[in-house]
Amino acid sequence: MDAVSFVMCEKTSNLRVKSVRELIHGAHVGKPVSSTASVKIVYCEEDGEEKTFSRVIRGSCSEFLFNDKSVSRSVYVSELEKIGILVKARNCLIFQGTVESIAMKKPKERTQLFEQISNSWEYAEEYEQKKKKMQQAEEDAQFNYNKKKSVAAERKQAKIEKEEAEHYQMLIKELDEERIQLQLFQLYHNEKKIDFLKNSLDEKNMEAHIKKESLSTAEDSFKVKKRLFGILNRDQQHMEKEMKTLEASLIQQRPLYIKAKENTSYQIKKVEMSKKSLRDKEKSCDKEKKNIKELEIELNDIEKAWKAFEEKAEEERMQRAADIELGESQLERYKELKEMARKKVATLAQQLEKLRWEDKGDQERLKLNRRKKNEIEETIKQTVEQVEEYEKRIEKLEEYAKICTGSLTEKKQQEEVLAKEIENATIRMGEVNEELNKIVGELQNAKIDYHEGRREQMRAEILESLKRLYPDSVFGRLLDLCHPIHKKYQLAVTKVFSKYMTAIVVATEKTARDCIRFLKQERAEPETFLALDYLDVKPINEKLREVKGAKVMVDVVQTQFAPLKKVIQFVSGNALICETVKEAKHIAFDGPVRLKTVALDGTLFLKSGVISGGSSDLRFKARCWDEKEMSKMKERRDSLINELKDLMKIKRKEADLKQLRAQCQGAQTRLKYSQSELDVIKKKRLANLFMEKSKLESELVNIEAQYDMLNEGVVQRKEKIQEFQKKINEVEDDVFREFCEEIGIENIRVYEQEHVRQQEEIDKRRLEFENQRTRLKIQLEYNRDHLQKLTNSVSKLRETVHKDEAEIIKLQKDEENLLKKVNELLEEQQHLRDRLSAHKSELTKSQNEVEEFRKTMLTLNREATKLQREATALETSLEEKRLKRHNLLLECKVQDLKIKLLFGSLDDISEVELGTEIEGTQTPSGIYEREERIQIDYSALEVDLKELESDKDIEDHVKQMQQEIKCKEVKLMKTAAPNLRAGEKLQTARDKFQESIDAFETSRKEARICKQEFEEVKKRRYELFSRCFEHASIAIDRIYKKLCRNTSAQAFLSPENPEEPYLEGIGFNCVAPGKRFMPMDSLSGGEKTVAALALVFAIHSFRPAPFFILDEIDAALDNTNIDKVSSFIREQAHERFQMIVISLKEEFYCKADALIGVCPEHDDIMFSQVLTLDLTEYPEGEEQDTAEKPSRSSVFE
Repeated sequence: MDAVSFVMCEKTSNLRVKSVRELIHGAHVGKPVSSTASVKIVYCEEDGEEKTFSRVIRGSCSEFLFNDKSVSRSVYVSELEKIGILVKARNCLIFQGTVESIAMKKPKERTQLFEQISNSWEYAEEYEQKKKKMQQAEEDAQFNYNKKKSVAAERKQAKIEKEEAEHYQMLIKELDEERIQLQLFQLYHNEKKIDFLKNSLDEKNMEAHIKKESLSTAEDSFKVKKRLFGILNRDQQHMEKEMKTLEASLIQQRPLYIKAKENTSYQIKKVEMSKKSLRDKEKSCDKEKKNIKELEIELNDIEKAWKAFEEKAEEERMQRAADIELGESQLERYKELKEMARKKVATLAQQLEKLRWEDKGDQERLKLNRRKKNEIEETIKQTVEQVEEYEKRIEKLEEYAKICTGSLTEKKQQEEVLAKEIENATIRMGEVNEELNKIVGELQNAKIDYHEGRREQMRAEILESLKRLYPDSVFGRLLDLCHPIHKKYQLAVTKVFSKYMTAIVVATEKTARDCIRFLKQERAEPETFLALDYLDVKPINEKLREVKGAKVMVDVVQTQFAPLKKVIQFVSGNALICETVKEAKHIAFDGPVRLKTVALDGTLFLKSGVISGGSSDLRFKARCWDEKEMSKMKERRDSLINELKDLMKIKRKEADLKQLRAQCQGAQTRLKYSQSELDVIKKKRLANLFMEKSKLESELVNIEAQYDMLNEGVVQRKEKIQEFQKKINEVEDDVFREFCEEIGIENIRVYEQEHVRQQEEIDKRRLEFENQRTRLKIQLEYNRDHLQKLTNSVSKLRETVHKDEAEIIKLQKDEENLLKKVNELLEEQQHLRDRLSAHKSELTKSQNEVEEFRKTMLTLNREATKLQREATALETSLEEKRLKRHNLLLECKVQDLKIKLLFGSLDDISEVELGTEIEGTQTPSGIYEREERIQIDYSALEVDLKELESDKDIEDHVKQMQQEIKCKEVKLMKTAAPNLRAGEKLQTARDKFQESIDAFETSRKEARICKQEFEEVKKRRYELFSRCFEHASIAIDRIYKKLCRNTSAQAFLSPENPEEPYLEGIGFNCVAPGKRFMPMDSLSGGEKTVAALALVFAIHSFRPAPFFILDEIDAALDNTNIDKVSSFIREQAHERFQMIVISLKEEFYCKADALIGVCPEHDDIMFSQVLTLDLTEYPEGEEQDTAEKPSRSSVFE
């Protein structure tokens, strides 16, 4: 296919190579087998004539040969077309994979295919040219027709205007006469007023000169006082600096003094507690000494009593021996009887002795229990006392802990607040320093060295006074209330705002009038006021926002004050801001309507055509926006400096924070120790004491129970002892009855008791004395040991107290030194404060003097200003009168009023109309001097009008004359001013009418010729296209039915524009057999292929090529469709034209008349080998049998 396409003059881009050299074998791998290559086809006519077409590759170009002769490409293509091969339409080639794309072509692409087949595309360019020429001719004819109509109307209007002009001239003549009388009347009285004003002005100028000299003297005195005030102010600043230094020293010394005071206080409290403990110990020592003394006294008394008892017992014994004394025989007998009695009562005596021993043991145990009970009770009492002491200690510790906790919490809070304050101050200092450095840098970059002049200062003071008087109604100057959204708009906004830049915005008209009255009273400069309720604001034209390259002025000015937008709208109007002067000029003058525009450099274009350029003065005025920002930056700088000073004061509190933290740490340590001691007392000591107390109480209960039991046993035993004793006494009484009677006693026990009882009592008392003396010695020894311990503890406490008192003295000295330093600093501060106060009073006095001189100067200035203002007012009035005279004379000259002059001419008057409204404009003196030389002849003016003196009468008469003139002007206006050149206009209109008629006829004839030529080209193009389209429309349905082998199959072509189908697309749709209608892109691949083949064969049938080459058109077909398509192709090949098909499917190529196979063969080089097979020799049945064989290789064999 590449070779066939190449020889059929296909483009290189469609051959899948960049250059024709790449078509040579081996060139794609860089090893071409040759430098040239060629393809040749031989075409045989029906009469046997042969035509050869060759295309040879030579280098990067190709050469075309026809019948072995070199020809150009165009000749080559034309020869191909002669045999029916259309190169552009590709009517003999169907490439691989393009079948389905043919069916899916867009309608426009399908139309182009039909145009190429039908050759109607050759007329496309001519068609477009003729059509454009026809449309242009029709437009010209319509234009000339409209022009003819308008010229006819002009001719009619010119006739009417000529008639009106004659009547109008008569009215104007009458009006001019009355205007001359009015001008003479005004000029006469104007000259009289000018003479009067000149005299008054000379007098005022003299007074103003005298006052200015006084003002100059006052200003010199004021400068001297102000210089003195500056010196005093600098001295005050120096003293304030010293004061700050002293404050810094105080801030450093005070915490040290407070810390020393705290340490002293803590040490004193510590000593007081030690002294209190010492006093308690000393009291204990005194008490112990007293107890020892009492014990020694008691021991001495016991020894004395014991000695006295022994002496008394000896005396009683001697006395008893003298009272009852037995002889030896009686004693012998007594012994015998005693022995006898003893024997008789031996058993009873033994039992009684046993009971007595038991009773003695119980008595001992009772004494022991009693002693233990007393000891336990004493121990319990001591334990209770210790518990009470510990409870008191706990109360004190809890109270101290509570105080410490409260103090610690308070100090912690103070510490947190102070730390947070210092931290915030540090952070804020960083932010403030950063912002301050930025602002200072910006101010330095801007080179701000601006000092307000006296005039600006006075204006600012006046504005502040107005704001104080009317706080809710006076808002400020327009400049201060708004600003441009970007710096680049400053010049433009300044230019448009003009005189309203410094205007004062107020709420109501009444407020504005009150402010004006105040300015007059204060003799202040005139100000412009913008009252919100008085402004007549025109709405913004919203269409202007759509103008490309421009912005509405209102949109580039920002304000935070909402009602001010009305003022900005009033001042700006519908003005537009443009980037460049060129754009501003184009938008202002080149549009459908004129607009007011301003460029960024300040060049202003007005609707009237006036152009006002930017100037250095405008740039100076625009500086006010930057100065406004700079003033804000200055205010911000001052506020930041003040804030930084306050932050530095807070920063200096770090020493207080350290002191506070040290106090918190000390309080926390003391609280920790107190809490630890409290926990020890509560958890250990008190618990142990309570445990010991309960243990002692339970032991006391046990001892009391034992005591009661022993006591009961003793009582019972006593009863038994008494019984046994009674029995023994009875036995002894029987034995000693005679002996007792002999010696004269009642019974023997009397004698025995006298001796025995006394001895027992003596022994008992001796034992008691011995016990008491032993007990007192033990107690005395214990008390002496305890006293020794207390004495040692007291000695240690005294040493501690002495050390602490010495430390206190040292701390007090340090405290006194620090206090002395602080007092010295305070005294120095107070002294400096007194000096500063005296200096301030002196400064105040100097300031008052400066203010007095300022007031005097202001008073003189006001008086001078008043005189100057009055002189200016007279000057202004004089200028107004001169201006009025100039304008009156100019009006006479402009209106061509013929007034009589005694001297001079109206030609001497300048043709510039001067005014007083434009700021900074003054009347040129040369003009007025030249005009003063003009003398007017007032003889035509009536005498009564000359004699009028009162301004009111003059004004009334002027109004009356103006009213009369106005009535006549109104009449003229109603009459409508005619065209004074109406005759000329009428002749011109007639000539133009004839010209328009001739032009209209010529254009109409031209349009008719163009239309005829266009219709001819259109007809030829339509016939060619329609012949091809109608043929294809009829053939496609028939071919599609044959391909589908079903009469229900339908295929149809539909033009989108039936009148001129080649201008729009062509629709192509098919209905497959047994299916409903579906769009082409919804069909299957096989159905699309069949439809595309039907379209290809139908178009090909219109201009059939001598042969048709199809490349793998059966790729998307199933066996059934392959059979249908192959049968149709076989039929067409036998009937109409030669058909060459490339296929890889047996079902397709088995129905061919001949087969050609191509395969590679290797020798020295690789080349193609061609195998051919003529199938016409085989009947169709054998072909079918062959097609049914499973092995493909057998076919090729």
